[in-house]
Amino acid sequence: MTTISIGNAPCSWGTLEFKGAQSGRIEADQMLDELTAAGYTGSELGDWGFMPTEPDPLAEHYRQRGLAITGAYVGVKLRDLQAHTAGEETAVRTAKLLAATADRLGQSVRPFLVLADDAGTDPIRVKHAGRVKPEMMLGAEEWKRYAAGAERIARAVKAQSGLRTVFHHHCAGFVETPEEIALLLDHTDPEILGLVFDTGHFAYGAGSCDRILSALNRFAERIWYVHFKDYDPQVGNRAAEKGWDYFEAVRQGVFCELGSGCVDFPAVRDWLQQHSYCGFVTVEQDVLPGMGQPKESAKRNRDYLRSIGL
Repeated sequence: MTTISIGNAPCSWGTLEFKGAQSGRIEADQMLDELTAAGYTGSELGDWGFMPTEPDPLAEHYRQRGLAITGAYVGVKLRDLQAHTAGEETAVRTAKLLAATADRLGQSVRPFLVLADDAGTDPIRVKHAGRVKPEMMLGAEEWKRYAAGAERIARAVKAQSGLRTVFHHHCAGFVETPEEIALLLDHTDPEILGLVFDTGHFAYGAGSCDRILSALNRFAERIWYVHFKDYDPQVGNRAAEKGWDYFEAVRQGVFCELGSGCVDFPAVRDWLQQHSYCGFVTVEQDVLPGMGQPKESAKRNRDYLRSIGL
């Protein structure tokens, strides 16, 4: 029997990596208290500086709540060769903090460095999130540069922290659609770079929830980590009709509470169990600062997962 633990992340409380999304956010202590009270047993790190950036005080934040540290998101402009060095430095710094904190907590399940594009910065990708056309994708040479940067960073993270890196496909950034995910994986070493499969971002990027199980099968060997996020296709359809950009779609609730959208979580649960998935699944309900009721949503999301045996 596989063991799946359920965590959450600061983005469910409005702490996002996007520029300008830091004001008015819920502070770390409150977020962790509410996350723990809702019944989660792990949390990702959030933006650098949201929580302590030294392992001893950071570990204490987690230890006093009985939490594991599960990962940290690092966005890098991978299509830009000049950004690779700085991106590597940021990723390695973050990974070293994760590894040292996990050591202090005595964790058997190691956290992941979650690498992503610098989503939300390219105007065309932001405007067309959920409806990306081939002409908006990277060209052949850009793909080589992009993949080389991702692999370089993953190798450095492994060498200097011992942690593994997973790539986060993300709407409003390059590597959003199923085809882009496949291209990135084809261009990178399967021993070095894995995938964090995000159910909500996949559904929005694919335009529906219908392809989730086929994608899980397609990418099975590369899926090292999983994010649970739901997707509301009615909001996605309205975003397409009205021309909403990514941020407006999020503001309108395109990523709804678990069980309220079209993601078949019982089927995903069965797939994970059949493939002997062990470790954390992280719930993410992306909201903007000040949006929604994070504490109440986190509890409802946890209760929903309990109702399906997780």
